[in-house]
Amino acid sequence: MKVQAAVAVGAGQPFELQTLDLDEPRDDEVLVRIVGVGVCHTDLVFREAGAIPAPAVFGHEGSGVVEKVGAKISKFAPGDRVAITFRSCGDCVRCGCGDAAYCLTMPQLNYAGMRTDGTRAFRADDGGSVGSNFFGQSSFATHALTYERNLVKIPDDLPLELMGPLGCGVQTGAGAVMRSMACEPGSSLLVTGGGPVGLSAVMGAKIRQCATVIVVEPHAARRALALEFGATHVIDPAATPDLAAAVRAITPDGVNYAFDTTGIPALHAAALAALAPKGTLGIVGVAAPETPLPGDINTVMTFGFTIRGIIEGDSDPGVFLPELLEHYRRGELPFDRMIRTWPFTQINEAIAAQHAGACVKVVLLMDAA
Repeated sequence: MKVQAAVAVGAGQPFELQTLDLDEPRDDEVLVRIVGVGVCHTDLVFREAGAIPAPAVFGHEGSGVVEKVGAKISKFAPGDRVAITFRSCGDCVRCGCGDAAYCLTMPQLNYAGMRTDGTRAFRADDGGSVGSNFFGQSSFATHALTYERNLVKIPDDLPLELMGPLGCGVQTGAGAVMRSMACEPGSSLLVTGGGPVGLSAVMGAKIRQCATVIVVEPHAARRALALEFGATHVIDPAATPDLAAAVRAITPDGVNYAFDTTGIPALHAAALAALAPKGTLGIVGVAAPETPLPGDINTVMTFGFTIRGIIEGDSDPGVFLPELLEHYRRGELPFDRMIRTWPFTQINEAIAAQHAGACVKVVLLMDAA
C-alpha cells in the first residue's frame, strides 16, 4: 500500500516527506493507521549517527487504529485504538521475568532497521528498500507495521492522538522513578534535564510521594512546568557554578536518588557528588560513544553508590502502560500538558521548535497533515 512517510536521508539533513510502498502485514504483524506520533530525541540520535543507514523511517511513539492483523494475531482486531511501544520477543529469560526492556534480542528487534529475516517493510518509488521496523514500528508514517507485544489498547475516553509518548518518553521517565529505582515515599530525588523524560520523572516522583524533588533545567518555562508537576525546587545551571553544592544547600546529606536525562558528563559528575551515602544514580541520557562512568571506584565503594543504566524505565509495557493510563485518567500524570501538536508535514519545523526550547514535547498529527 502507498503511505506518506518522513524519511531520514542523511546526518544533518531534514526529514523528507516521501510516498513509499508498505508491505501487507505478515502473519505476526499488525497494520496500524497512525493518528499521532511523538518525536523523541532517540529518533534524532539515530538519524545523526547513521546507525540505520539512510534512507530510513524512524518514529517510535506512534498511536493509532488497527486496520489489519496477521493470521497469528489474537489479542488485537481491526478498529482497536492502540499506543505503540518498543518490541520484545516474549520468549527469552528476561521477558519471562517481566524485564521486557532488557529482552535478549532488544537490539535486533528495535535498532536494526529491518525484520529479523533481513527484509525491509518500506520501498521507494525506484524499488529501493528503505529502513523500517525502528522499535518494531517506524511510525513517522501514515501507517506502520508493528507486532502484538508492541501494542497497548487505549480506552475510548482518552485522546488517542496524544497517547504515543507513553510508549517511550513518558514510560522511561516515570518508570525510572516508579520501577527502575523504585523511589520510596519520603525520599529525595535530583533530576538533571527538564525535557519530556525528566518531567515524566517528576510526575512519577509525585506519584511515589517523594518528599524532595530537585530539577536542573536551563529553560525557565520548563522549570516552571516542573514545579507545577511536583518538583519542590528548581535550579538554573547557568546561574549555578557548583551544582552539587546547590543541591546540598537544599538537602545537606545529599539526595537518595539522582536521574540524568542529558548524557552530559559534567552533570553526571555533579549528580554523583550530590548523592547521599547508599544513593543511586540512574542514567538514561544518551552520551557520546565511550563516555566513561562518573566518579572513581574508591568513592563509589566508600559511599556505597549504585550507578545503573536504565532502558524504557524497566517497563513491561503490557503491565506498566495500563497503570500509567489510570494515573493519567485520575489527573496524576498530566503529560499532555507538556505536548504541543504539529501537522505531520511540519516535522522539521516542529523539531526546530523543540530544539530551541519553544516547546517541550512534539506530537505530530496525521489528520492535520
